[in-house]
Amino acid sequence: MRIVFIGTGEIGLPALRALLATPGHEVVGAVTQPDKPAGRVQRFQSSLIKSELVGTSIPVLQPTRIREEAAVAALRDLAPEVIVVMAYGQILPRRVLEIPQVACLNLHASLLPRHRGAAPIQAAIASGDEETGITVMYMDEGLDTGDVLSQTRLQISPNETGGSLHDRLAQLAPNALLEALDLLDPGDAPRTPQDAARASYAPKLERADGRIDWQENAAAIEHKIRAFDPWPGAFTEVTYAAGKKRNLKIFRASLIAEATGEPGSLSRLNDNVVVATGSGGLCLERVQLEGKRRMSAAEFFRGFSSPIPHF
Repeated sequence: MRIVFIGTGEIGLPALRALLATPGHEVVGAVTQPDKPAGRVQRFQSSLIKSELVGTSIPVLQPTRIREEAAVAALRDLAPEVIVVMAYGQILPRRVLEIPQVACLNLHASLLPRHRGAAPIQAAIASGDEETGITVMYMDEGLDTGDVLSQTRLQISPNETGGSLHDRLAQLAPNALLEALDLLDPGDAPRTPQDAARASYAPKLERADGRIDWQENAAAIEHKIRAFDPWPGAFTEVTYAAGKKRNLKIFRASLIAEATGEPGSLSRLNDNVVVATGSGGLCLERVQLEGKRRMSAAEFFRGFSSPIPHF
């Protein structure tokens, strides 16, 4: 099939590579976000999707908005049979959805209709889900609302982080996509409408979303700590005895049955530091003070004489 690949995020890279390597499929073009300044020196950087195609003859389009007339016309000129989208960052307008002869497919990193939106990977862990997966759906003008073609499931491990689940789903995507394209080929592929009553949403995360609310129960906080590693990072504010405040990222913590004090208060348990929550407690394991390196919580708090800082 003649395929245009549309994507920006790293999670789509294995799927693109699979298309490039599979006989019977021809990537005739790609669309990705414009180069953006990155790093301290703000040097312009291409997406990994664009970088993957350097040295090939495959045209790469980088419109500011894919709904621009010039972008739509360029896509039409490529005459794709199928458009494949994964982690692009823009909703495709009807004019683009109508371009491919066969279908416009989106690979979404959740089991739709659960966790529609921009941050389904973090949402699955934060919600305590036992499984997630890759949904291949027919795109419409809504936000992840199209009919489902196929779903490939994946168990979420007890120590899963947002980063590790991202990488596992990225490796799951190529087979999910190639199997979906095989289903399309005979022309009678499945098409199952989503149950809107079961839908949940995972909006784009901002840095402030990582702030820990110690009034929540310990399990919910522990889920968020893992879900937000590496982005946006779960953090709390440490208040020193002199009143100085600094942000402390928490990367790993384990549940403990009981903790003394009000939510957010710290106590020592042998060589460990325990923080009380709205229900139960957490034993802190890996932390990072802003501007410093990651270290064990025991190492960080060992440098303080009584009283230790509080949250």
